[in-house]
Amino acid sequence: MRRLKSTLDRIDRKGYGAYKDLQGSHDLGEFTLYIDRVQRDPFAPPSLVRVRTSENRFDPALFENPVRRVAFEDFLTREVARAVRDTVRGNRGSGGSGRVEIQRPSQVVLPRTSMVVAEDYVEARMAVGLPAQGRSVDARAARAVLLEELPEVVRRGLTPAGVDQGKARLHVETVEDTDHLRRLLPGLGLVAFVADGSVLPRESGASDLPLGEGAVPFESPAEFRVRVELPNRGEVSGMGIPEGVTLVAGGGFHGKSTLLSALAWGVYDHVPGDGRELVVARPDAVKIRAEDGRSVAGVDISAMIGDLPGSKPTREFSTPNASGSTSQAANIAEALEVGTTLLLVDEDTSATNFMIRDERMRELVRKEPISPFIELVRPLYETLGVSTVVVVGGVGDYLDVADRVILLEDYAAHDATGRAAEVREKFPGLAPPGPGKLRPPAPRRALPASIDLRRGKRETARGRGLHAIELGRERVDLAYLEQLAEPGQTEAVARIIGGFAGGRSGRPAYEIPASALADIAENGLDTLGGYRGHPGELSLPRAQEIAAALNRVRSLRVEPD
Repeated sequence: MRRLKSTLDRIDRKGYGAYKDLQGSHDLGEFTLYIDRVQRDPFAPPSLVRVRTSENRFDPALFENPVRRVAFEDFLTREVARAVRDTVRGNRGSGGSGRVEIQRPSQVVLPRTSMVVAEDYVEARMAVGLPAQGRSVDARAARAVLLEELPEVVRRGLTPAGVDQGKARLHVETVEDTDHLRRLLPGLGLVAFVADGSVLPRESGASDLPLGEGAVPFESPAEFRVRVELPNRGEVSGMGIPEGVTLVAGGGFHGKSTLLSALAWGVYDHVPGDGRELVVARPDAVKIRAEDGRSVAGVDISAMIGDLPGSKPTREFSTPNASGSTSQAANIAEALEVGTTLLLVDEDTSATNFMIRDERMRELVRKEPISPFIELVRPLYETLGVSTVVVVGGVGDYLDVADRVILLEDYAAHDATGRAAEVREKFPGLAPPGPGKLRPPAPRRALPASIDLRRGKRETARGRGLHAIELGRERVDLAYLEQLAEPGQTEAVARIIGGFAGGRSGRPAYEIPASALADIAENGLDTLGGYRGHPGELSLPRAQEIAAALNRVRSLRVEPD
């Protein structure tokens, strides 16, 4: 501490670059401060620091297994963020002077690089704007940040005395229960589960927080109610959605899309109080939609769309500007390519001509290459084992292909499977049967040389917020990847693709995310390169989002595998 104070006194009022003398480790008694990277000026991205406690005095039960450790690290990240809000003054000069930040978590619990809980220490990775007046060192303000505010953040956010132990246990046990519940699904023959009492609606379209006043808690229809035993909460009841084809129907604004959205987010664990803590889905579930204008590189969509005019085959379909139907077909094929077993489809965000074609249009239009999705949902399950939950509000022909029908009225769920059978008898469907069997899409080999990371004299592969990545001079739009939860995942995706682009030989497209995630599982998220200083802003993505981002790189080239 004396050395740190002495250095600050020595560089006071010198040019901002003098802060470089602070790099290294500083023993401050109750914790060690590591200054890993110093920003070049007060207007540049903030400096990267780590604070590591001298010991870990938390109850070992909070991090005794990998699931609990991830949950506890998530909890402490939120506690440090709270302590920063309560303690740090913030603006102390020019640029970002005085800012102290830690990765901002979403409503979901993810493995992140913002926090490390080890047997003998706890470490938070943070960003600090070292204070300046103009472009000169402000040592007095720096002492306040580094020697007063940061120690208080450590006391409030990284020690048992500053943390609510009851909340910590609840956080860890909630995540452990959710993970256990999700693992139960295959053995129960289910693709999803929605606990009774869950709060599914969100505060607004721009907020993932639960709706407060006016929210109707979910209750399962008696016919779909399943009871499960969880390690901490004990017995829980809720709606189990079996494998196969499930139709969610109902009038507008009655909660159909809200239910589907909750299932899409059921691939993640949620924090206590979110309302969706015990809403789970198969971890590989993908929400499918039309995506006009996206690029497609050599995807086999021939099972869904036959040869195009001019005898153009679709077994290796490529386009820089896909239509609604071809983009939706490509999204399905790409999801199947990485092993997805559950598709979530909403009529509202789908291409109409891809979802269905009525008898009149069949009679009028004889040359139609599109096999409507209504003909594919049963073969998807019966030949490939891929289940579907589809939301419809105006296409009654889907009653012919559904194993079960969930009807939402005034936000209440009902089993309408029997009623749907009566409707089918009264209004027989005219749609022809599907193709019978369905083959998986042909595999592709992605070519790393097709992705150019050069941007001037540098190579770049980085995230740009939640819904974009930058690869060299190309900006990849990820706005339609609705299951990306936070920017840390996008940053990790960019670095994974950047690592692939640096390779020399092509690899099967499905293998790229699988290999990256296997390496992360063995060695941790810290192994992702492309950073100077600590990698404290990364969150773990799924294979589905890694593959989807790669498939949207416009320069991507592939060859048959």
